[in-house]
This record gives sequence, structure tokens and C-alpha cells, in this order.
Amino acid sequence: MVVRAAKTRKAGVSPSQARIPLTDIAYEELKHRIITLEYQPGSYLNEAKLSDDLEIGRTPVHHAVQRLAHDGLIEMIPRKGLIVKPISLQDFAEIIEVRMINEVYCAGLASQRMTARSAAELKEILVKAEAFAVDADIESQMMLDREFHDKISQTAGNRILADFLRNLHERSLRIWFVSLNNEKHANRVRSDHWKILEALTSGDVETAEEAMRAHIMAFQLNIGNVL
Repeated sequence: MVVRAAKTRKAGVSPSQARIPLTDIAYEELKHRIITLEYQPGSYLNEAKLSDDLEIGRTPVHHAVQRLAHDGLIEMIPRKGLIVKPISLQDFAEIIEVRMINEVYCAGLASQRMTARSAAELKEILVKAEAFAVDADIESQMMLDREFHDKISQTAGNRILADFLRNLHERSLRIWFVSLNNEKHANRVRSDHWKILEALTSGDVETAEEAMRAHIMAFQLNIGNVL
């Protein structure tokens, strides 16, 4: 499997992050590097090296690693250390099963609770994605994909469901990143997003659920041909 990694981001704590707990900064940065494949699936990590890379102390990095292990992105292997969890067909199949149940239901809720402001914000995300597609900016498209799905979850108005789907979708993003080697699929993703937005603003639960279901099925088909 050939994968492409995003460019390395600058380490250290920026002025805008000064008031954010170091554990949170380390967690978000390490997670970003994992889901954008800078840290490749199956690669070994070392907390001391991660601390140096991030220019953050060992204790915050240790706590961040524990959170990432809980999220299913890192495995802590006795006597061997840390490993970025490989992408497996089993994981992929289980993610699809759970998305089909929970994310489809979430889309139905969002269609009932959609506001003009939420619709405008979703449209803004999709317009940005089109611009990044012109520039072939894969990482930015991927992050906007996460933002789009997260916004739908927020619109659904169920905080617990939103938190659950955020974690699930972030685990999907590594697989989604692989699929962007296929330009046809990347185009299909953007097209699906516009259809989902149209369905959500229709106010019809079944239409919204079907649009999301079709989107997930297309993702499943494409990734099944890649992994």
C-alpha cells in the first residue's frame, strides 16, 4: 500500500497556544501527524523522541500518548514500546459498520435541527474544499472533510453522539487520506458532500439518511479497492 504523508509542521508552542494545557497541545499535534500519515501506520515511536520533535516535556507527551492509545491510534506493546496502529481491513470493516448505524442516524437528526446559520457554515466548508481541490491540497481537503462531518454532528444537537463520531471519523481519516491517491474518489467525496448538504436542508429525515448512507457506501467501495 502506497501512502503519502503531509508536510512536517513546525514544532513548539505558538503564542496562540500559550494558555492551552501542554498535554492537549501534544495530543492534537501527535494526532494530526498520525491521521495525515506523517507517522506511518506500523511505525515505532519513542516518547523521548516525540518530546524532542514537539519541543514539549516528557510528562505532557506521555499523557498525550495514553489518550491516543485510548483512541485506538497508538498501540502500547510490552517490551517494544509504541507503535502507530496499522490500518487493517478488520478495523475498516468495523468502522464502516458503526458509521452506518450512528452517522446515518446523526444525519437524520441534523436534518430536523438544521438552521440557516448551520447550513451557511456547511456551505462555506464545501466552497473552501473546492478551492483546495484546484490546488491539489490533499491535507487541507482532508481536514475540511473532518470539519464538515463534525459540523453535521454538532447540528444534530447530541453532544455524546458528536464526541463519539468525532473519534470515529478521525480514525477513518487515515484511511481516507490513502484513498486520495484516487482522484476520481476525491471528486466523488466532494460531490457527495454537496448532496448531503442539499438533503440536510430539505428537512426530510429519510432523504438526509440516504445521502449519508450512500456517501459511506462509496467510501467503503473505494477503500476496499485500495487496502
